[in-house]
Amino acid sequence: MSKDAGSKARSAFGTRTVHSGEARRRPSNAVTEPIVCTATYAFSGRAELADHFEGRIEREEYGRYGNPTVRAAEQKIAALDGAEDAVLFGSGMAAISTTLLAFLKAGQHVVMTSDCYRRTRQLVASYLERFEVEATLVPPGDVAALEAAIRDGETRLVITESPTNPYLRVADLPAVAETVHRHRGVKLIVDSTFATPVNQRPLELGADLVVHSCTKYLGGHNDLLAGSLSGGAGVVSAIRDLRGVLGTLLDPHSAYLLIRGLKTLELRVLRQNASAQKIAEWLEEHPMVERVFYPGLASHPDHAVASAQMTGFGGVISFIVKGGLDAASRFVDGVKIPLIAPSLGGVESLIEQPAIMSFYELTTEERRAIGIEEGLVRLSLGVEDADELLADLGQAFDGIPGRSTP
Repeated sequence: MSKDAGSKARSAFGTRTVHSGEARRRPSNAVTEPIVCTATYAFSGRAELADHFEGRIEREEYGRYGNPTVRAAEQKIAALDGAEDAVLFGSGMAAISTTLLAFLKAGQHVVMTSDCYRRTRQLVASYLERFEVEATLVPPGDVAALEAAIRDGETRLVITESPTNPYLRVADLPAVAETVHRHRGVKLIVDSTFATPVNQRPLELGADLVVHSCTKYLGGHNDLLAGSLSGGAGVVSAIRDLRGVLGTLLDPHSAYLLIRGLKTLELRVLRQNASAQKIAEWLEEHPMVERVFYPGLASHPDHAVASAQMTGFGGVISFIVKGGLDAASRFVDGVKIPLIAPSLGGVESLIEQPAIMSFYELTTEERRAIGIEEGLVRLSLGVEDADELLADLGQAFDGIPGRSTP
């Protein structure tokens, strides 16, 4: 793509974040999408009931099945993902749980990369196995292992994330999709939460369905829980039907906040990309840092793959502080701008030490067995000034007793 063509595509994407999914004229001539706060919807009479149930008109019936504010948010996300349709849920885990239940039945099989979100792995291994659904974990980036794991006639889904948490591994999505689609009836689901549609669009790279935890970048303000699934209209419609049975619909207030957040998605992500690249390069040179994990660095194992299929590398950096658990804790406690909290993708920078937050219940040995080092820190960049963040990280390193000097 030429530089001019790339600029035009980027400009068009920015316009879609603001206007897609919303009618030109809205109720009461409102500029913003109204919050439709109702549990049920009235019909004018028998004729309208018949038109609705026989599919001649599209309208809402009952609050568990849908909502106009939620529908506007769904249409906006579908436009950004390049999908025929999208469906929203009350959280990212509600999205993946409902999707898995829609696809799987006893005797079927799922393949997941071993670094998928731990709650997704827990759902499959601890709960779906009760219903005789089996799962196989394969190493990230190992297409040969993926090919070997797929069981013809049994495997229904392949699930991967890209980039992953916390080491930002990037799957070669075209290669994964080609492998998956050589097997009849197997679908590829990609969790693209860390990338967002700004940096990566998995459907264009061969995925069948894409999942986002909208709690993160799409909402962007650390003030809502939501999850989405985008893909073909038929598949999404079937999953929407199951959502109505399970009751995992997003509420209209959160949908309104999500629409608001999506309007500034590109602006926020581009700034977070730039800040993360600058800070990752600085961290890689710091004497107190053992290793940095960021796809925008040449040292990252998936840098070439990320450069080929992503337009930006995201706002999350993971790194290992020299000195182990105590040194990393002193560093995290010493920062003044990032807040110590789980999650990511908001306008506020957040920092956490996975060993004592996300994986607190595990022993040191158990954490190391799954690749979580004691000195590991995950930093999610917000939209604060990058130079101020660098100065803050520097003073936090300076506060570690016995630190190495540059």
